[in-house]
Amino acid sequence: MAGPAFRAAPVRVRVPATSANLGPGFDAFGLALGLYDDVVVRVADSGLHIDIAGEGSETLPRDEKHLLVRSLRTAFDILGGQPRGLEIVCANRIPHGRGLGSSSAAICAGIVAARAVTIGGESRLDDAALLELATEIEGHPDNVAACLLGGFTLSWMEAGAARAIRMEPADSIVPVVFVPGKPVLTETARGLLPRSVPHVDAAANAGRAGLLVEALTRRPELLLPATEDRLHQEYRAPAMPDSAALVERLRADRIPAVISGAGPTVMALADAGTADKIEASAGADWAANRLALDLRGASVLPLAPSGDI
Repeated sequence: MAGPAFRAAPVRVRVPATSANLGPGFDAFGLALGLYDDVVVRVADSGLHIDIAGEGSETLPRDEKHLLVRSLRTAFDILGGQPRGLEIVCANRIPHGRGLGSSSAAICAGIVAARAVTIGGESRLDDAALLELATEIEGHPDNVAACLLGGFTLSWMEAGAARAIRMEPADSIVPVVFVPGKPVLTETARGLLPRSVPHVDAAANAGRAGLLVEALTRRPELLLPATEDRLHQEYRAPAMPDSAALVERLRADRIPAVISGAGPTVMALADAGTADKIEASAGADWAANRLALDLRGASVLPLAPSGDI
């Protein structure tokens, strides 16, 4: 079979930050947020050149070890073959190691860009296959599903295959994220989880997760009880005591707040009337940001007239 043909023009991909778990929806729920990484990929005659601005610009590798490059390469193999060279420009705004899906964003940007720059790429790698591939690289589907689809997602594994459905979050919800200065490794946070939990806690989480679907999509007034969790946040608190304390304080003030993903970022699900007050309440140790909900997911966008991103 002949190898793939590639577009001469560069492609620009935008991917959103994501928050997984959302309290009780451990390893299943995801929410796409209006904070974005942008990537421009161009097929070149030879070599690999990577330019990185923003988050990770001083620490990320600029070679084949970069997660974005590894994801591009994996997708190109599925699409039929590798290009002779690549030029990549990254504008990173999603904090790294903070529970906002930066690795999922890199993975999704890579595979979406590979498909977009390959002529006929969508016929060789459809949307279902994108989710499968992103899950294979990431290891679980919760963040990558929200990153690819946007909105509020529920994902699961079925017969070894990743599946996801997208739901429309209520437009009155305003996420406010509190990002601390120091990261927590996902592996560290996951390593604190027990091998088993009491049946009563599992039952409580099942009920709250069902309620969260209703609260996030139709009845935001139920978000406080709907975001209660007994499966993971308490166990992970020793790795992020300041985050756990902030969640407790916000919830005591009847503000729906959760650890975002594996932490240590805290996310409050506010409304327009309270978001500004909540944003100002965390103190100097946190970078507080009021965000929009992202409803598009990973998108191929036109290049700016100047070629900037």
